[in-house]
Amino acid sequence: MTTGASSPIQVAFQGELGAFSQVATRQLAGDEAVPFPLPTFQQVFEAVANGTCSAAAIPIENTLHGSIHENYDHLLKFDLGIRAETFVRIVHNLIAPPGVHFADLKRVYSHPVALAQCLKFFDDNPSIKRIPHYDTAGSVKMIMEEGLKDAGAIASAAAAPIYGGKILKKSIEDDRQNFTRFFLLRPNSAPPEPPPTGHVKYKTTIVFTVKNVPGALFRCLSALALRDLDMTKIESRPLRGKPWEYLFYLDFMGSPEETAARNALGHLREMADMLRVLGTYPAAK
Repeated sequence: MTTGASSPIQVAFQGELGAFSQVATRQLAGDEAVPFPLPTFQQVFEAVANGTCSAAAIPIENTLHGSIHENYDHLLKFDLGIRAETFVRIVHNLIAPPGVHFADLKRVYSHPVALAQCLKFFDDNPSIKRIPHYDTAGSVKMIMEEGLKDAGAIASAAAAPIYGGKILKKSIEDDRQNFTRFFLLRPNSAPPEPPPTGHVKYKTTIVFTVKNVPGALFRCLSALALRDLDMTKIESRPLRGKPWEYLFYLDFMGSPEETAARNALGHLREMADMLRVLGTYPAAK
């Protein structure tokens, strides 16, 4: 999926060059998009909010690890809109410096989530110690810069040529059905994306709060159910300053331009304490 932009845009993402988020950047914004790596998700959101970058690619959920809660919180905090989504198949590869062989490995670095998704590899190779690092691609960068002769890293295939590493083993993840969903974010003040060609199904992401009374969430969800709108995800997050009350993030198939979705949002707005549409975008396949 691309945004259809006529000129390259600078897209912020968390991690180092070669991270899975950079793969998502290309899928969301095109091959000519200029990647802008940053250490933290907070800095990624800030870079778009302050105009340093035109857009951001952020992970929002993984089929194995679940939701990235920090990014749900940032979606509420920053005035950025969701313009597109994509799915990236997470393929973990064992990468080492040239000249380092598999038999030489005594330790392997990677992000804690990546390490946890390769447990069978470590069970099969108990002599190799797994060591957490802040980023998958960053672990490749580190072992190359330090010239380690007994260490490898787990990262995307894209990270190997960027830092001069070589892939010792491909696809060592435990589960091949490992996908991460990413959003493309832009300031809400930015012009709308060019409409995609062909038949497109739209998805809308909203966030709302309800009164802490019996049946309140049920009644809010009925606004969608009564209009046969397909709810594809719901996520609750603590409402700061109000213990045991929650924000609800919800995805449904449809666009506010369509009668059913427009009426559902109007109905929901009557019942919710707060309702905000975070974005309407073409649904990724």
